Amino acid sequence: MTECTLSQEEKVYLLDVARSTLELYLKEGEYPKMKTDNVALNEKRGAFVTLKEKGDLRGCIGRIVADMSLYEVVATVSVDAAINDPRFAAVTYDDLENIEIEISVLTPFEKIKSFDEIEVGTHGLLIRKGFYSGLLLPQVPGEYGWDKKTFLEHLCRKAGLPISAYMQKDTAIYKFSAIVFNESSFSK
Repeated sequence: MTECTLSQEEKVYLLDVARSTLELYLKEGEYPKMKTDNVALNEKRGAFVTLKEKGDLRGCIGRIVADMSLYEVVATVSVDAAINDPRFAAVTYDDLENIEIEISVLTPFEKIKSFDEIEVGTHGLLIRKGFYSGLLLPQVPGEYGWDKKTFLEHLCRKAGLPISAYMQKDTAIYKFSAIVFNESSFSK
């Protein structure tokens, strides 16, 4: 796996990007103008932003294609998680005081050759079969107490596939890791 590290300052910066983007977008419908010379924050990476309201999921959207600077991806998917996650009502500006932001910065994807390569709690998974695909972040199985088989079954379900599709030869499964951090990690 490719190593990806972020300093505490870079994590705080990304959380600030997410929060300030949400505040401006939900209030005025605009994205803030941002720029940084920081090498790690300008690296093209995939990332997810998860929004929780009083501990409950309120939105989670990300980009797995590494075609934008990390800080730009965080800004973009912050808004998407707030207003475009079809599972939830859109977050409003007034909701923001009860929203906690979590960011997951992804490492590159690596196709697995054996299920033994998967470490539950360390790896997130991406499944692809035909036109179907689905992704679960590394922290998800731990939040629900899933073992490896349950993790793989839920991955299939998320992709709209039968729960045993992960065992079929024409199914591709990729593992990845993530640097996961949230606002409560830095609160005083």
